[in-house]
Amino acid sequence: MAGDPGRRAARVVAGAATGVVLTLAVAAPAQAAGYRYWSFWESDGGGKWTYATQGPATARPGDGDAIGFRFALSNDTSDSSRPSAAPSFTTICAGVEEKADTKRIAVVVDYGDADDAPPGESPPAQRLKVGCAQVRESATGAEALAAVVKPLRYDSAALLCGIAGYPAKGCGEQVAEAKPSSPAGTPTTDPTPSAAHKADGDDGGPSAGIVVGGAAVLALGGAAVWKARRRA
Repeated sequence: MAGDPGRRAARVVAGAATGVVLTLAVAAPAQAAGYRYWSFWESDGGGKWTYATQGPATARPGDGDAIGFRFALSNDTSDSSRPSAAPSFTTICAGVEEKADTKRIAVVVDYGDADDAPPGESPPAQRLKVGCAQVRESATGAEALAAVVKPLRYDSAALLCGIAGYPAKGCGEQVAEAKPSSPAGTPTTDPTPSAAHKADGDDGGPSAGIVVGGAAVLALGGAAVWKARRRA
């Protein structure tokens, strides 16, 4: 019936939910922003770089593994650039012999290019720094990095801000406009943020909040429709 209150309520709720979701979808591109930070990567020492699921201060790579750090400007972790050097343990740690109670970790530091640099700064002339860290068996990725290159600069939240003086200041700043996604052919990565650039629990950018918010609106709308029909 046209005057049925349950149906009227259902139409109102459905219309409101659709309106909110459309509003969020339209607003999403305007909220997009980039971050300039040191991203953290892992490898088994012979495979591909994988975006780390935890920060270097808690990650504990094993003997024969590789870790990488890349300074880049990115919209979120899905378009972060990988270190440009391959995670080859056999190449980087060639000639470093095993020692009791230690482990060997290949370390790659990529300072990025000029487009990634903060205003007024330039990356070092030698873009890449590689080395083999021989550290205690329980050492973290951060300790392995410190064994290869210093000094390291962290903020009060243990965020990795600078490696060997680059950048000289700032830490994971949000920028109004990020450069386009990685060059063609560069694979995307797991969009799980790393503590190398964000504290654990941070989302991957505004898009995640929009999707979750829209889903919540639809779920609440569906519950209201069900209740309205029950009352009718």
